[in-house]
Amino acid sequence: MATDTIACIKKLGLKKVDLLGFSLGGMVSQEIVLQEPQLVNKVILAGTGPRGGKGMNKVTKITYYDIFRGYLTFRDPKFYLFFTQTPNGKNAAHQFLKRIKERTINRDTEISISTMNKQLKAIHAWSLEMPADLSQIKHEIFVVNGDYDRMVPTPNSYDMAKRFPNAELIIYPDSGHGGIFQNHEIFVKQALAFLSK
Repeated sequence: MATDTIACIKKLGLKKVDLLGFSLGGMVSQEIVLQEPQLVNKVILAGTGPRGGKGMNKVTKITYYDIFRGYLTFRDPKFYLFFTQTPNGKNAAHQFLKRIKERTINRDTEISISTMNKQLKAIHAWSLEMPADLSQIKHEIFVVNGDYDRMVPTPNSYDMAKRFPNAELIIYPDSGHGGIFQNHEIFVKQALAFLSK
């Protein structure tokens, strides 16, 4: 995925890019920086973890459990996967699910079960690999997550922020894997501030 993304960036004629990687995208972003550091300016890593991250090998089990919960309760699985089940988290989930339906044209196609399984397999494989030496990544990195990420456990965000030599860390309270969706207004301001400095 990183190799394909690098090829796409180059095909577009871009010489240097900022990356925002959420979840699996954050893992791909880390690999892009390791493969082609000169191509990247700054990186935002949201709801993601490092190669070999703790607890990430449970992502498939958690995902299918929450899909089943969604099926039983007639809810979108993201209600459970991305948000805490506190009153605040549930309200944020409702608002998020409402927002993503606002766009009525040029919507992404629904993810297939096959594609989802491949993504889960990739995350699982990433979690079993030996940790990468993140100290060699000298780029400015903004690590952001919720304080209760069940899919890519939040301690991985703290771990990454310590291991990157030039990282800033923000952890949103009462937020899960979708912390940037729950706290989208403040996240956008923080992300723009990070990218513009």
